[in-house]
Amino acid sequence: MPIKNRFAEMHGEITEWRHDFHQHPEILFDVHRTAGVVAEKLREFGCDEVVEGIGITGVVGVIKAGTSDRVIGLRADMDALPMDEITGLDYASKTPGAMHACGHDGHTAMLLGAAKYLAETRNFDGTVVLLFQPAEEGGGGGLKMVEDGAMDRWNVQEVYGLHNMPGTPVGEFAIRPGPMMASADEFDIKVTGKGGHAAVPHEAVDTTLAASHVVVALNSIVSRNVDPVKHAVLTVATFLTESDTQNVIPQTAKLRGTVRCFDADVRDLIEERLTAVAKATAEAYGATAEVNYHRGYPPTVNAAEQTQYAIEAAEAVGTKVDADTPPIMPAEDFSYMLEARPGAYIFLGNGDTPMCHHPAYDFDDAAIPLGCSFFAELIERRLPRA
Repeated sequence: MPIKNRFAEMHGEITEWRHDFHQHPEILFDVHRTAGVVAEKLREFGCDEVVEGIGITGVVGVIKAGTSDRVIGLRADMDALPMDEITGLDYASKTPGAMHACGHDGHTAMLLGAAKYLAETRNFDGTVVLLFQPAEEGGGGGLKMVEDGAMDRWNVQEVYGLHNMPGTPVGEFAIRPGPMMASADEFDIKVTGKGGHAAVPHEAVDTTLAASHVVVALNSIVSRNVDPVKHAVLTVATFLTESDTQNVIPQTAKLRGTVRCFDADVRDLIEERLTAVAKATAEAYGATAEVNYHRGYPPTVNAAEQTQYAIEAAEAVGTKVDADTPPIMPAEDFSYMLEARPGAYIFLGNGDTPMCHHPAYDFDDAAIPLGCSFFAELIERRLPRA
């Protein structure tokens, strides 16, 4: 693979950084050790500016070269997941209930590798802003960094990120213009009936029955209200009553779930129909439904021009680039940065490993030189020296 020679030389060193992050996973915004290590290394590399505490615990490093006023942002997420690791690796998590099951340790290490190379070579004309972000896994750290001025303070004009992709061979990349990943909304529905004895259901309002019909009715929204050429997922994932015995009709039932889509109009439609269908269905069975709908991460949408730049950089360092990979329904809070600035998000092959969020997952260290080379190649192409 045509990776940059410097990253082949640095491969062992970057791998050690990755393994250290893997052994010490941190959750959401509580990434103080990780952020501290990142900031220390950026200073060691000779970055022109290192600022901590952006977006609560994010770190921003700045590297300048030449005289151009062009500014490109590169982002990596730092946080782990609240789950136990079962890999048995000698560098497995030392923190019970936390593990790097999504490869953010690899993302952070690769951007650090790129930072060291860019600070050494300065083979570009402009400014590189390195965005090390906390709380991608449900905390919205990307939004916090944007709100805290990560784009405006350093005048970032374009922003790029990558994520490893299990099942795709190491050396390969995948990307597409337009929607890349879905939005992620959540809903809670409380169905209230009239509790009673299961032997005399006519004297109660059977909340379980009403809630069951709400579940069935909600599953008609995507198939009967959403344009069939548009993608959407509505999943009721939790059904819970306060009764755990066989002869009690519960007073309440709670439903929880998620909605995923790529289109703003579809998002609005599903929220509206979910509320109306839940309330009307519960009422039809003599119950009531209280709906709480929460909008989470927006869709991750790649700008066409910046996607092409990412494709060209990936083609220069990888073995294959799928430039029209199908969009997927998981969500990613890099979407907030892409709402603030044009940019692109690309997948990097992680080989034949368990999927992300699996307790046996591990980032493939063979991918490290590819990710580093992609970041560096992208900068040298977007900020060429005269």
